[in-house]
Amino acid sequence: MKYSLKTKSKKLLADTITPVSVYLRLRDKFPNSLLLESSDYRANDNTFSYICCNPIASIKVENESIFQEFPDGKQTITKIEQSTDVVKILEQFAQSFTTEKTDHKVIDNGLFGYMSYDAVRYFEQVEIHKKKGDLEIPDLYYAVYGNIIAINHFNNQAYLFSHSTTETHNLDTIEQALKVKNFAEYHFSREGETESNITDEAYKELVIKCKKHCQRGDVFQIVPSKRFSQGFTGDEFNVYRALRSVNPSPYLFYFDYGNFKIFGSSPEAQLVVKEGKAEIHPIAGTTKRSGNDEQDAALAKTLSEDAKENSEHVMLVDLARNDLSRNGTDVKVETYREVQFFSHVIHLVSKVTATKNPQTSTLQVVADTFPAGTLSGAPKHRAMQLLEDYETVNRDFYGGAIGFMDFSGDFNHAIIIRSFLSKNHKLHYQAGAGVVSDSKPENELQEVYNKLGALTRALELAEEI
Repeated sequence: MKYSLKTKSKKLLADTITPVSVYLRLRDKFPNSLLLESSDYRANDNTFSYICCNPIASIKVENESIFQEFPDGKQTITKIEQSTDVVKILEQFAQSFTTEKTDHKVIDNGLFGYMSYDAVRYFEQVEIHKKKGDLEIPDLYYAVYGNIIAINHFNNQAYLFSHSTTETHNLDTIEQALKVKNFAEYHFSREGETESNITDEAYKELVIKCKKHCQRGDVFQIVPSKRFSQGFTGDEFNVYRALRSVNPSPYLFYFDYGNFKIFGSSPEAQLVVKEGKAEIHPIAGTTKRSGNDEQDAALAKTLSEDAKENSEHVMLVDLARNDLSRNGTDVKVETYREVQFFSHVIHLVSKVTATKNPQTSTLQVVADTFPAGTLSGAPKHRAMQLLEDYETVNRDFYGGAIGFMDFSGDFNHAIIIRSFLSKNHKLHYQAGAGVVSDSKPENELQEVYNKLGALTRALELAEEI
């Protein structure tokens, strides 16, 4: 069945509101709201932030079943069998909606959500078993929202959108909520010690095991990870506020699903598809920032000349080219080994693009490039098998993808790194390091801590908000 969403919109001056203040005003009135921001305003489409609320339809994969809910109250449950094509069902769900296009040149509707790393088992012949410490979140969750607020930071304008299958719209309610001067804020406190799934020594031993696989030629590179968990009381939105401050990134997000939340500040796109052009931006090669501009410039030069970091980067650029060539032509490396500075680390970043085959759906491209090679290794399939054997917990959210796809095939997701999962008063966060045959275990362990520097700082700062 097709659901035709009628759209009503309104434009406001947004010089006195911020995405964070809008979210805080709406979250109590509209539970399960989400926030998407970007601190990278170099590209025109990144000058917008989005707040979505009032979900009217959703699709999720949980406990080996697909659950779908539609605007008219219809619900379906499909048990996943060997022959079930999860990608096709997600595609059909997206195609069951049509909407009136607006002339605002912003995202006015589509599917917002995430796919966890563990969802790869629906895309590739890779077994992922539930392990002790499984965080018990859906493998995949997308929703269509009745209301979207788009804030244009370039010209201080906000667009309010209401989408409904009827003629009933609630723009007045949204506008009134935005005018409220006071909104509830709560404190955040850490509770107890930080825990990890493996000790530092055990992680270094895991690096040695992975090195042996590289030396034997099983893989060229592999990315073992380490998870941390921190108990807390109060409002974890304060951690997001602190994180966006200390680690401004191209992808900032806060998705509230009621009994769990995913939020973070990711530097890396999983996949971008726009008007038939597909892009992957591999990040490989990392060093810690010093806080001193001259020292950072020297560190960046050393990183760009480091043989180990460069060989790792070349492998992952090649993997991105191979992934895109499965469903695309005219594959190019548009940017190669660009040095980019983030709050706590310096990265080497490339940009690989391709023209998507017109007959291939965007979601098939997503499935064939998932997960990112920078989070698994190369060759990807064998690296994932080894990670499944060696890692002691499921990756769940870590290494998955989060973002937006519209009903016509445009797609923009970040890799879920530099991110938290909040559930049952615990914050879980995770990082990995790319291991190659000449890796040094202590250096790879330090890389994990470097990557999580912004997150540990955000946990400290959140207690002061």
